[in-house]
Amino acid sequence: MFGRSKPVVFDSYGHRRSRRVPRWLVLLMSGIVIGAGGVLLIQERYLPPRLSASESAALVTSFEQVDAERLRLQTALADTTRQLDAATAERTQATEELAASRRTVEGLRADLLAVVDALPPDPRDAPIAVRAASFSVEGGALSYDVLLSRDRGTGKPFEGVMQLTVAGESGGGTERAVPLEPVKVSIGRVESLRGSLPLPEGFTPRQTTIHVLDRPDGKRYGMRVIRVR
Repeated sequence: MFGRSKPVVFDSYGHRRSRRVPRWLVLLMSGIVIGAGGVLLIQERYLPPRLSASESAALVTSFEQVDAERLRLQTALADTTRQLDAATAERTQATEELAASRRTVEGLRADLLAVVDALPPDPRDAPIAVRAASFSVEGGALSYDVLLSRDRGTGKPFEGVMQLTVAGESGGGTERAVPLEPVKVSIGRVESLRGSLPLPEGFTPRQTTIHVLDRPDGKRYGMRVIRVR
């Protein structure tokens, strides 16, 4: 009924079959070891040396100082830019005001020329005409307001002096003529002179003679006598 039974073999020494490590695990471990070694080799031979803790702290401190200096310079640059913009705006405003002032002066000069042309001519018909003048005494000084003109079409301005000679009485009642300090003039088409000159102490002027000269005590180009008020 039953087939032949096979013999059963018993291991008398109790040996167990040994377990082998998988090949993939061996390759994985080998790759890890080789990679770590390569990283260490590259780091030691080709990369900069690693910093110590103190060197790293010093590097951080230097970076913070450089960054703070960068921020300071950035703030200074912004302040300088604002100042430059403000200065540019002020200069533009000053330029516009100067242009407006020049236009005003030109308008006033044109009005003055129109007034001068309307004044009576100098009766002496000299190269430099004394078109109008007024004198008064204020605080021991002779205040003057003189208007001089030249003919149209003249060349460069006339450079010379205005010499005022005042006739009157001294403190003792003596009549005399006193020349005052020359006043420099530069006459283009018309020139208005206004100012004051000191008089001798106790001197009472009655009239003033206006001389227009090329230099003190030089050639005369215009003259007129005006009473002192």
